[in-house]
Amino acid sequence: MGTLNKEQTLEQIFADLEARFEEIVSWRRYMHQHPELSFQEEKTAKFIEEKLVGFGLDVRTNVGGYGIVAVLEGEQPGKTIALRADFDALPIQDEKEEAPYKSLNPGVMHACGHDGHTAALLGTAQTLSQYRKDLKGQVVFLFQPAEELPPGGAKFMIEDNALDGVDYVFGAHLASGIPLGKIAVGEGYKQAAVDKFDIIIEGKGGHGARPHNTVDSIVVGSEVVNSLQKIVSRRVNPLQSAVVTIGVFQAGNAFNVIADTARLEGTVRTFDKEVREQVKEEIYTIVEGITKGSHAGYKIDYLHGYPALYNHPKETALVRNLFSEVFSEDAVIDLETSMGAEDFAYYLLERPGTFFSVGAQNDDEKTHYPHHHPKFDFDERALLNTEKAFVKIISHYLF
Repeated sequence: MGTLNKEQTLEQIFADLEARFEEIVSWRRYMHQHPELSFQEEKTAKFIEEKLVGFGLDVRTNVGGYGIVAVLEGEQPGKTIALRADFDALPIQDEKEEAPYKSLNPGVMHACGHDGHTAALLGTAQTLSQYRKDLKGQVVFLFQPAEELPPGGAKFMIEDNALDGVDYVFGAHLASGIPLGKIAVGEGYKQAAVDKFDIIIEGKGGHGARPHNTVDSIVVGSEVVNSLQKIVSRRVNPLQSAVVTIGVFQAGNAFNVIADTARLEGTVRTFDKEVREQVKEEIYTIVEGITKGSHAGYKIDYLHGYPALYNHPKETALVRNLFSEVFSEDAVIDLETSMGAEDFAYYLLERPGTFFSVGAQNDDEKTHYPHHHPKFDFDERALLNTEKAFVKIISHYLF
């Protein structure tokens, strides 16, 4: 292998990846059958650890929870590049009745492709481990738990020194909304910061026939909901992006009883840090004003979730060019900006890099379901494209 030039080495690695494709698929399907929820991924972590140890990598476990950091050290000095995959599942019942790899854990499912991310990164690690002599530097493989549940696994892994010595960090996400063979890349803010709030309206319950003796928490809560919807339309600069959504409104349990308490839960999505704080302040101001004017009390629990995901321009432009060489210029498309959230954003606050999406949809309608759907699935050939994308990045920096 040491006698091959850079292009020949890359071609050989791609051939190795293709030869191992069925094995990678089997890993993905095993994880799909045995999903585990965020912060509970003990068995999945053990499965990953055993594979990495078998590849001869330096493996550190229990990083920020069930996280794993595996290091592949080349025989020559150079940069250190980190690649990340997440491996937690969602509290969803798998409804893919015809799939032989349907989840065996009731109410738990890989409905966002994390099993695929992990299988692809394992495959990348397995193949690259055979090319140590060609590596000028180190590859750090980050296997991260708990992407789906704030505060997320990325934050804890970083706090546990997962990025020590790392120069650049890259991540990929399989996308059922993008055709197989396409790969989406984009610079700047691409996913929003996500915050969660829980509001308790404290009224005074009583008989439905005597509202004058009560403080109706449902009426107060309804006014709060309506007023919160005016934050984006009337308080935030229209040139800025923001979302305020109420997803839960719970109160009362009888038709003729005025509820003494009501609970609201919602989410805030923003890109700009100042807008993020402005929306939070407006929520507190509105709730305080309405409850005070209605003779009610309130409590607010406000959780700052993931920051906005910012793809660094230089690294994103580089990746776009690299992918054009592998998949063709037409295959590399623009990554759409989304108000969804992704805790890979934490890594990009610490190191330069980019996060991209790999097309995983084919003509079969089974691959058209959106992420987090009970029938979510994808074309497994996207695993190979993800591996090739990772390897191309590594070849640029370390070959």
